[in-house]
Amino acid sequence: MRLGEQVRQRRLNRGLTQAKLAALAGITRQKVIAIERGDLSVGMTAYARVLGALDCEFALVPAAMPTLDEIQGVFD
Repeated sequence: MRLGEQVRQRRLNRGLTQAKLAALAGITRQKVIAIERGDLSVGMTAYARVLGALDCEFALVPAAMPTLDEIQGVFD
């Protein structure tokens, strides 16, 4: 699930409107809308504020690399 979708789901689960979340995060409602849409122009600070208001945090998780056995034959 994409980050914007996760933010929206968390907001709805907490019973918050976009306007209420924006007020809690100290950003505009338009910025919350952009975050939920996955707009690439939104800065990390806005995401951090929203996630903080939702009692969440960023986590950096390494992507799983396929093994040689898993990709064997891909280029045949």
